[in-house]
Amino acid sequence: MDHTSTLEITKYQNDELTKEVGLFQTIIEDIRCALQRDPAARTWFEVLFNYSGLHAIWFYRITHWMWQHKLHFPARWISQFARWLTGVEIHPGAIIGRRFFIDHGMGVVIGETAEIGNDVTLYHGVTMGGVSLEKGKRHPTLGDRVVVGAGAKVLGAIEIGAGSRVGANAVVVRPVPPDSVVVGIPGQIVKRTRTQDAEIPDLHHDRLPDTLGEALRQVMARLDRLEEEVHVHEDLHLETNEEGYWIGSDFSI
Repeated sequence: MDHTSTLEITKYQNDELTKEVGLFQTIIEDIRCALQRDPAARTWFEVLFNYSGLHAIWFYRITHWMWQHKLHFPARWISQFARWLTGVEIHPGAIIGRRFFIDHGMGVVIGETAEIGNDVTLYHGVTMGGVSLEKGKRHPTLGDRVVVGAGAKVLGAIEIGAGSRVGANAVVVRPVPPDSVVVGIPGQIVKRTRTQDAEIPDLHHDRLPDTLGEALRQVMARLDRLEEEVHVHEDLHLETNEEGYWIGSDFSI
């Protein structure tokens, strides 16, 4: 099945879910997920009036309905007003599932052909952008329970598998399998070795693999072995202490 057919099926499923759940129930779910995922949220009243990320999502729900009914200009106009009001830009043509949460809603951009599953969390500064001038699918697809850290860029018609986490400021330009962690520029994909709870989004941004540091340690270890074999060794004084900080005379400043 080609991606166009998949996109049409996803749109149909999204529409049917919206009809089944209803606008009021959707709002209740959005508020509840904000209370669950943000420790700073204290009351329903506070979330309802003070969370710009939720306001942006509710504006999107309205403009998406208008977009589906061919009211393209007013949908875009309202989305631009929502951008000015909330600092979040969501194209009315994007497809967004249930219990979507934007924490610290500011600077988020979601393109026209982006698709977002259920229980997804984005932090501020996230861009779901395109890398082509061609019409058709050109923005990312995020599976269920994906978490994208602050400042991350997910670019192109790629898919981020369910249960994955994108680290802050990562630039992701290739598909990511389910249950993975992505860090760095360009994004380095690390497959999880532990199964995550399917019901709870992974918000532990402090648990990120140091792929480049590990590669450097392996290169240095191999270099040490080669120098020992040829009986030539020069101490570069490059190492880390117990806290993981790099130390050595070459870093003196």
